[in-house]
Amino acid sequence: MKNFDSATLISQLQRSQAQLENIRHEFHANPELGFHETNTSSKVSELLNQWGYEVVTGVGGTGIVASLTRGTGTKSIGLRADMDALPIHEASGVKYQSACSGKMHACGHDGHTSMLLGAAQWLASDSANFNGTVRLIFQPSEEDMRGAQAMIDDGLFTRFPIDAVYGMHNMPGYPQGHMAFKEGATMAAVDSLTITLTGKGSHGSTPEKSIDPIVAGASLVMALQTIVSRNIAAQDQAVVSVGAFQAGDAGNVIPQEAVLRLSIRSTDEDVRKNVLQRIRTITEAQAVCYGVTASIESAVAGVVLMNTPHETAFAKQVAVELLGSEKVVDMPNTFMGSEDFAFMLKHKPGCYCIIGNGDSPMLHHPQYDFDDRNLSVGAAYWVALTQSYLA
Repeated sequence: MKNFDSATLISQLQRSQAQLENIRHEFHANPELGFHETNTSSKVSELLNQWGYEVVTGVGGTGIVASLTRGTGTKSIGLRADMDALPIHEASGVKYQSACSGKMHACGHDGHTSMLLGAAQWLASDSANFNGTVRLIFQPSEEDMRGAQAMIDDGLFTRFPIDAVYGMHNMPGYPQGHMAFKEGATMAAVDSLTITLTGKGSHGSTPEKSIDPIVAGASLVMALQTIVSRNIAAQDQAVVSVGAFQAGDAGNVIPQEAVLRLSIRSTDEDVRKNVLQRIRTITEAQAVCYGVTASIESAVAGVVLMNTPHETAFAKQVAVELLGSEKVVDMPNTFMGSEDFAFMLKHKPGCYCIIGNGDSPMLHHPQYDFDDRNLSVGAAYWVALTQSYLA
């Protein structure tokens, strides 16, 4: 299976470390939100064109697919990286900190994009050894779970045939440069709901003349927390989080409306349906109790990320051969975070793996930063995987 020399590959990619850091720091300083990654996409496509790839832009909005064929092999592999940032004000203090107020690469997508670009440059060089087609997928809008499906709807797998697709994400808490794999349910499905409670506004001094949506919303927040503790079996997994509660602008005004934004995670479809139904039932009952009206708006429906057995075993073995068994582990549990790479895995076999980011602040934290040492490691892994798959 092995179609690379571990020491040589890592050593050669480490020579590109400074270049990859410059690329990532440029992305980090200029973050762009989902479906607005125009400058990021332009920079990525510019580099890929320089290296000789067949580049197609505008796939699913701001997405890119870059293809390169060597030899006469008929197999094809897809490697995916995400490009979008988050609406977070950065507080990392790094010298390349975000220059865009309220936007930040707080999930490491700048690193993911740069790792794949590092692999792209090497695979286009004379040192590369593969027989078939590699397709590099630079995806927009992962954070709101819309980008993968947008690319699929735009013909990702029909216009660009792929036999298997692979993705990778950094993870604080795992040792830097170590990799983790899991077969089957690897990440949870996510459902995003917006609940709007409409009451009757009034002056703060006359609450009796109001129908207070804030009081109703506060009660609803607490009631929703009973779903996991009282409606879900202990052996099952689910999370119900109210991440935003927005109402009013002044202390002496009872507002007309309160808005709650929810994130729901689950790893089983029956559990997911139960949780969503309980949210609706509790919301409707609370609205009646407090005299408000309630509406619930759903975003993209959740999907559990399922790694297929053969592709996962293959991807893990490549990591062992590249890094050594001491740096490769099995993920013990399904991670309750979510990834829209799950939509790609509904259409193609593949594997989504983890690369450790060390003892850094958690993803989506204003002080988080991607560990630059992973740039050459991640790039080397993508090269090793491609050459092994297309041997």
